[in-house]
Amino acid sequence: MSEESKSYHMDLETFRRNGYAAVDWVVEYLRDVESYPVSSRVRPGEVRDRLPASPPRTGEDFEAMLRDVRDVVLPGVTHWQSPKFFGFFPANGSPPAILGELISAGLGVQGMMWATSPACTEVEAHVMDWLVEMLDLPGKFASRGGGGGVIQDSASSATLCALIAARERASGGECNRGGGDGRLVAYASTQAHSSIEKACMVAGIGSRNLRPVEVDERFAMRPEALAARVRRDRDAGLKPFFVCASAGTTSSLALDPIAPLARICAEHGLWLHVDAAMAGTAAVCPEFRFVNDGVDGAHSYTFNPHKWMFTNFDCNAFFVAERGALTGALGVLPEYLRNEASESGAVIDYRDWQIPLGRRFRALKLWFVIRHYGVEGLRHHVRRHVELARRFRQWVERSEDFEAAADCPLNLVCFRHRAGDEVSRRVLAAVNDTGEAYLTHTVLNGRFALRMSIGQTHTEQRHVTRVQELLQDAAAGTRAV
Repeated sequence: MSEESKSYHMDLETFRRNGYAAVDWVVEYLRDVESYPVSSRVRPGEVRDRLPASPPRTGEDFEAMLRDVRDVVLPGVTHWQSPKFFGFFPANGSPPAILGELISAGLGVQGMMWATSPACTEVEAHVMDWLVEMLDLPGKFASRGGGGGVIQDSASSATLCALIAARERASGGECNRGGGDGRLVAYASTQAHSSIEKACMVAGIGSRNLRPVEVDERFAMRPEALAARVRRDRDAGLKPFFVCASAGTTSSLALDPIAPLARICAEHGLWLHVDAAMAGTAAVCPEFRFVNDGVDGAHSYTFNPHKWMFTNFDCNAFFVAERGALTGALGVLPEYLRNEASESGAVIDYRDWQIPLGRRFRALKLWFVIRHYGVEGLRHHVRRHVELARRFRQWVERSEDFEAAADCPLNLVCFRHRAGDEVSRRVLAAVNDTGEAYLTHTVLNGRFALRMSIGQTHTEQRHVTRVQELLQDAAAGTRAV
């Protein structure tokens, strides 16, 4: 074979065979994931030490790649898909989401504009409108009017986009043109996610111009404290412009009182952004829609289907009431992107709704998930997770060793050992060291607390019961010390 006719590509029949092998591997992984220690046991640098120092000179067989996934990669994985994973937040993928991701990768769409792949844009807009209906969000967030939804990679990006849109609205576009004068001030509770501070840093507001607002005994933002801070900043010659309300904080799932916060924002002309990263999915159930009480007063809203809606990472749903505020802040149009469809005004170009230009066909996996489960299927599993959390909370309340550290409105239980912080730390370490469960921690009112986040796809009562047994054993071990 001459050098010119030689091909290094994987031919389609080989791809088919390897594809079957890859799917089989994933199926076996999901089948067996419960048998693995939940958290990785490798030491820093151990995975890299097992990799060749230099890339291969000639191509390798796919079988060798899969073998190294098993022998090198898998030991370094913390198994977020395990039904025994109760840390941080759910990252619960599902087979329909994985299949949607596979087809999206196969299509290889670059969906930066409608013209570059119309289906990528229109399926996304339609699925986002489905979410508005499914969660009973205000109609202003639907794409048929002046607002609409877009899929971002994470709530962090959504918050940054909302902040930039609010910044440009408040400055009359001056920040984009000349950098602004440093007088803009943003607000979030002391319990808000760290992405708010990072957004202020990236957007040029500065972390010093982010005001932490005091919370009440339930760790929710106090409206009167927000109002007082806004007045104080106005009197000092500053320009309040943005408030982030948390519909479920990361530490304890506390719910900020959105309705009174919205009234304060309306009074002072502030942009209200609602971050419902994990809790937003709960609104698929009518009885849990209290998480979004007052959201009709928000300018933007976000939640993560990749946290509790069985859609693998990354998939964030971000909605704005006025798309012009967002596209006006983020839109840039070089000559090489000009096209007839965009200039007609009849299409959405999502490149102007986000920070990067390029974008993947993320909507496909979310579309598959919604079509597979249906609204009733999603409700069933959300209700099941909330019920498991309720039972675990009852166990904590009956326990002689543990006590609740915060309210439990949905699927997150915060608790601690009655003997104090050091014992709580030892209990957490002992449970996680077994490899049979993985919990994380936070600090509430200055005290160490364990977090039991229930929301993995296949978590059942027996997994929660086993955590209770591990906690009892760990507590008994601390008494013996």
